[in-house]
Amino acid sequence: MYLKKLKIGNVELENNLILAPMAGVTDLSFRKICKEFGPGLVCTEMVSSKAIFYDDSKTKLLMNTEGEKRPISMQIFGSDEETMGYAAKYVSKLADIVDINMGCPAPKVVKNGDGSKLLLDIEKAEKVIKSVVKNSSKPVTLKLRKGWDLNNIVAVEFAQMAENAGVSAITIHGRTRTEMYSGKADLDIIKKVKESVKIPVIGNGDIVDEEAALKMFEYTGVDGIMIGRGTFGNPWIFERIKYFLETGEKLQEISKEEKLRVIKKHIKLELQEKEEITAIREMRKHIAWYTKNMPNSSEFRNEINKIEDKDALIKKVEEFFYY
Repeated sequence: MYLKKLKIGNVELENNLILAPMAGVTDLSFRKICKEFGPGLVCTEMVSSKAIFYDDSKTKLLMNTEGEKRPISMQIFGSDEETMGYAAKYVSKLADIVDINMGCPAPKVVKNGDGSKLLLDIEKAEKVIKSVVKNSSKPVTLKLRKGWDLNNIVAVEFAQMAENAGVSAITIHGRTRTEMYSGKADLDIIKKVKESVKIPVIGNGDIVDEEAALKMFEYTGVDGIMIGRGTFGNPWIFERIKYFLETGEKLQEISKEEKLRVIKKHIKLELQEKEEITAIREMRKHIAWYTKNMPNSSEFRNEINKIEDKDALIKKVEEFFYY
């Protein structure tokens, strides 16, 4: 039985399906939508430790967990021990788990020596991890990639170092930094990481449907799975995977009515959290994902990309679903 409760430090998750932290995607409203479909844990967008250190007001919005069902993991990034320690102390008052990002491949993150750039400096990475563990009152987890490039495959070595430094669980994405999101996630490296440490290992990469989830569990022996891009326009992926792992059967496809209900709820939540114009611009990409591959969806996308009023947006979405 692959679906099970998962213990990370002293935090017990209802199940071992986890929503990945994704910049510009996993804001409060999307996390609430996903929570409806039963993941054991959700993660915030990654937050800069320097921004927390300098008390940046925009960053505080990223850490809003108001009305959110627990547990929540909050991800921080940075390569400076002092600011990462400060951020860990701050974040552990708000979240149930503090996650360290050493996997982000984004150029603007990497150019500052953060994210996956730390995979090239294990000593520095270790200092950062120890500082976070020391300053956090909650379990600390680490998210990393296979390595920087094919000449620097360091995941196993990093995982062992992180375990010794006090990390409670590791999430491994089976690609290098240079691969970004291209090609296929390497399940062999995930399997090797799982076999090299005693703490829970969570597999990440290419989990877009029930079969991919089962394959990740079967092939690698991981303790849990983390789903990122597979949730785009598809928050019910958690419910579907859960059902499949429990019964070996698939749920029926989502009805148009259910899809419309979720989109409207998502818009409403986004409007509660942000200014109207920001919320609508934010929702455009989500609506594009929700309606992908539906008849006339590209025409519809072009139309919603011009809308900046909430009533007009809801009206246009309803028209698309009903006519």
